[in-house]
Amino acid sequence: MIPQVPQRARRGRRAAAAGLALATLVLAGCTQAQQRGYMPGPADGQEVTDRTERIANIWVGSWVVLVIVGLIIWGLTLWCAIAYRRRKHDTGFPVQLRYHVPLELMFTLVPVVMVLTFFYFTQRDTREVEMHVAEPDYTVNVVAKQWSWDINYVDDDVHEPAGVQSFATGVPGAAESLPTLYLPVGQTVEFRLDSRDVIHSFWVVDFLYKKDMMPGHTNTFQVTPTREGVYAGKCAELCGEYHSDMLFNVVVVSPEEFDAHMEELRAQGYEGQLGVDLNRNDQEWGMRDKVDDAGPRYSEETAAAGTEGENE
Repeated sequence: MIPQVPQRARRGRRAAAAGLALATLVLAGCTQAQQRGYMPGPADGQEVTDRTERIANIWVGSWVVLVIVGLIIWGLTLWCAIAYRRRKHDTGFPVQLRYHVPLELMFTLVPVVMVLTFFYFTQRDTREVEMHVAEPDYTVNVVAKQWSWDINYVDDDVHEPAGVQSFATGVPGAAESLPTLYLPVGQTVEFRLDSRDVIHSFWVVDFLYKKDMMPGHTNTFQVTPTREGVYAGKCAELCGEYHSDMLFNVVVVSPEEFDAHMEELRAQGYEGQLGVDLNRNDQEWGMRDKVDDAGPRYSEETAAAGTEGENE
């Protein structure tokens, strides 16, 4: 006699198979942006650096786990509200004090296991993202200042033209005048980050990475660009009145184009380094004293005269 599978077990297996098939269809129909958890990145899915895939994976994996846990909690909450609701003919109050040791242990152990699991994967990926090789292929020094950037190519001892604070980044053509950082594709670049005045944060959006820049301290990180293109960068730390104007571009090119750009900078006389010795805190002047059209000024005099927001 062939043993028969109970009807309830067969229904459970069918439901599980249907759920798995539905999940597969949903994931297969996701766009690249959805598969990356709406993290920044090219539409074709090609990674911009050697670190972006790892960062995107931990982001998406964390959200998948959190959504599943949230659905379970909401499901249990609704089930309890329905299954243990007060019936029409119920009288009195239910038992107010009771315990269920296995259930209470589960409520304690499951969150602990989840936190430890998140901790393990976070420290594992953070360690890889922050990893420094002994000898990078190239070194770049970026100096932040209110409100722009100075870019030094350490190995070639040249620099980009000094970043000029822009108060009109929203006007047509302003993007072409932003500071531009060139990087060679396929080579490990070490960034050395300094600040002349206040805390800034160096953020290349599509690199999925940012790093604080603090006066008197040099922060470093390494990355290998894997895709040529132009990528937007900005300051990710509120650093003053014109923080939103603190923009720059990163251009990833072939090693041959990169070398040609270095020679072009040298031919134009941009040799040497723009260091932190130009620290604004050591000067007796402010930027507004140097730039007449520095934008709207607010003072007690302009407030009393009702002219705040107008340029002097």
